[in-house]
Amino acid sequence: MATRVVAVDNAPELLDKLIGIFRSMEDVELLGCFEEAVAVVEFVKQNQVDLVFTDIVMPDISGISLASELHKLADAPSVVLMSSIPGFSLEAWKIQAYGFLEKPYTRAQVAQLIHNYQKEKKEGNL
Repeated sequence: MATRVVAVDNAPELLDKLIGIFRSMEDVELLGCFEEAVAVVEFVKQNQVDLVFTDIVMPDISGISLASELHKLADAPSVVLMSSIPGFSLEAWKIQAYGFLEKPYTRAQVAQLIHNYQKEKKEGNL
């Protein structure tokens, strides 16, 4: 079964890059892409999502605030935080995000993160 993902980034060029990466992967289903984080919570309430890839610094609410809201849901997805600011990796750890990608990330980094997620889910560790 494909891993169902959502992408969130207020930078259209980076969102397009992430969309391209997901669409090139056979075992990933891109359910939605958003430039504003506030719409993601409602989307996740209505759709079964495995992973949310979100930028941290955004104009409406931060990716950290988004992750906190998503964690409150009954069937909460795992969250991967993304930022060009390396110090935010500590914040990702504090909120128990599944992962952190430092921008600019590569296709290989995204693929490895998804592979690790799929392996842990299959083994029942998620």
